[in-house]
Amino acid sequence: MLLMPEKTTDDKQGERIAKVMARAGLASRRQAEAWITAGRVAVNGAVISSPALNVTTSDRIVVDGQPLRARERTRLFRYHKPRGLVTTNADPEGRPTIFGALPKDLPRLISVGRLDINTEGLLLLTNDGGLARVLELPATGWLRRYRVRALGRVMQPALDKLRAGITVEGVRYGPVEATLDREQGANVWLTVGIREGKNREVRKVLETLDLKVNRLIRVAFGPFELGELDEGAVEEIKSEGLRAELGEAIVSKAGADFDAPLIVHDAPPRRPRPVDEPFVSVPEDEDGKSTQGHKPKRPPRRDRRGGPRPKYPRPRE
Repeated sequence: MLLMPEKTTDDKQGERIAKVMARAGLASRRQAEAWITAGRVAVNGAVISSPALNVTTSDRIVVDGQPLRARERTRLFRYHKPRGLVTTNADPEGRPTIFGALPKDLPRLISVGRLDINTEGLLLLTNDGGLARVLELPATGWLRRYRVRALGRVMQPALDKLRAGITVEGVRYGPVEATLDREQGANVWLTVGIREGKNREVRKVLETLDLKVNRLIRVAFGPFELGELDEGAVEEIKSEGLRAELGEAIVSKAGADFDAPLIVHDAPPRRPRPVDEPFVSVPEDEDGKSTQGHKPKRPPRRDRRGGPRPKYPRPRE
C-alpha cells in the first residue's frame, strides 16, 4: 500500500482534509478522521494515514475507492424524533436508528448533536458536517428548550436556584432555566432551557430535586422550533431564511455554502413486478407524487360457512 507522507498546515494552503470531507456531507469530521486513520482515504493516488493534511480543490480525494463527490448546497432539516430510536447510523445492540427511519430520497445527513433513545422532539439534521460541528458546540450558546414531565413535586424557588448552575457527581452544568408549568396527578410539567446539552443533562439536574423524568420533549434548538411538525416527519428549512436564522458569524465559522448546486437524491428504484403479478393502480397523493405500487390481488377471506369473513369476530352463541 502506498502511503502519502504527512504534511503540516504550513506545507500547503487549503483546508484540513477531514473538514473538506465533512463539508461534502460524507461524514462528520470525527468520522472522517477515523476513516483516514483506517486507511480508507487516498489523495492524488496515495493512501494517507493522518488527518494532519491540507488539501485544495486541485487535489483528487478518493474514499473507499470512490471520488469525493462535489460539495453541494448547505441544507438544514427539522426532524421530529420519536421515542425508541437511537441517534446513530448503526447501533451495536441492533436497536432502530433515526437514519433507518428517514425517507430514502434525502441526502446523506448528519445530526446536530444527539437525543437519547427515550427523548423525543426536535432534532436538526444537515448535509454539512462543518455546520453540524459549529451548531453543537456549547460555545455557540444556543438555547435548547424542553417540555418535561417528571414524577415528584417541586416549587418554583427550588427551580430558580438552578440558574446559578450546579455540579452533579463531579460534572459542572451551566445555568438551567426551569419553569413550573402545572401539576398533573403525581407528576409535574416543566419548561427547561439549557445551553450546553451535556449527556442526559436535564435528567441528571432534575434528579437533584428528587424529580424523576418520565417524558422529555425538545421543542426548540436556538431559533428553530418543533412547532406542529408531526412525529417522525422531516421538513427542510428553506435556504432563503436560513442564513438570517443562523447569523453571519455562524455561517462564516462553519463555512456554510448556500450558493453551491442543489443535488436531487432520488429514492431507490422499486423492485420490478413479476410478469404474473397483477397490477394495482394507486392515485397520486396531494403533492402530486406517484404512489403507484404493484400489489398482488388476494382473494377475499371466507369463513367456514362459505360467506365473506366478517370484519370483527362474531360473538359466541
